[in-house]
Amino acid sequence: MTTAFVYDPFERNHSFPGHPECLQRMESTLALLEADGILETLECLPNAPAPLEPITAVHSARYVEHLQAICRDIGNSDASPQVASSNPNAAAVWLDQDTYALSSTWEAALRAAGGLLNITDAVMTGAAANGFAMVRPPGHHARPHTAKGFCLFGNVAIAARHAQQEHGAERVLIVDFDVHHGNGTAEMFYDDPTVLFISIHQYPHYPFSGGIDEIGRDSGKDATVNVPFPTDVGDAGYLAAIRQLVAPLAQEFAPDTIFVSAGYDGHWMDPLSGHRLSVSGYAAIIEELLALADELCGGRLISTLEGGYDLNALPHCILSTLRLLSRSPAGSSDPFGAVEERPQAADKVISAVKRRLKIR
Repeated sequence: MTTAFVYDPFERNHSFPGHPECLQRMESTLALLEADGILETLECLPNAPAPLEPITAVHSARYVEHLQAICRDIGNSDASPQVASSNPNAAAVWLDQDTYALSSTWEAALRAAGGLLNITDAVMTGAAANGFAMVRPPGHHARPHTAKGFCLFGNVAIAARHAQQEHGAERVLIVDFDVHHGNGTAEMFYDDPTVLFISIHQYPHYPFSGGIDEIGRDSGKDATVNVPFPTDVGDAGYLAAIRQLVAPLAQEFAPDTIFVSAGYDGHWMDPLSGHRLSVSGYAAIIEELLALADELCGGRLISTLEGGYDLNALPHCILSTLRLLSRSPAGSSDPFGAVEERPQAADKVISAVKRRLKIR
């Protein structure tokens, strides 16, 4: 049994100079993975654009058609609203203040979703033990009817619903440890009791959602769990949340598979956060989630890349994750170490969530 891995070089066509969500994220990561040699130990899967059916299972057809039309119009237009300086032929349309679209964005977004679907198929059929989709653009901010926060399609939501519809998964757990609240994923499953969504994130912080009282709706009440941490909680704060909240909730829910929105932008070197995690801290989180998957659902842990914008820290976070998923004896790769943190800042939030959910 192996760890499945997907990377699609088409992502290089979706990049805007100066934007934090850019092709250099994968360039620096691939360089480290290749130098380490870990790719030779993984089951590297081919990729293709996702079909529209799994995408419209969580997104409106109107939004999907609108995004396709925007990208097509960019490609057909001689006049450009804004021109990428390194590529005079690459015009960008801004879908919101943070999210750009190029003529190539439509296919890049389809391929990002397709990569995670391929990982999902491999794990759910038993062809791989677990998997990691190193894809961009990311997905967890994309809403049912619109793009948001660098994200075009809700990759993890698409894959989770696919696991249910195509592979018979009755209960799916999604753990999102990106430093930004996974608002899009939450919205897609807000009234769905078959998907337990747990987000650990900085709060208040972009996208300014994910408060402790956002708990789901109707039959989905209590199937949305937010852990809105203040700044500086560090490795110990996140690990406490995994052990005291995620683990007991997962054990009660008994998922058929676990999906992970793996955002590494909580690292202390990252420019977009203040949570002060280390590479080793992220490795500890992955170890805990892998142990939960082994205990509850035959090891089926399916991870996809979300954020992570420091070009030095991100590669080591991903390398460490792949080493742990593939049970490599090399362990974590952390040349940067940890910084001072305030894990006690997490205690009040964890206690409040435990009281609300009656976790002892």
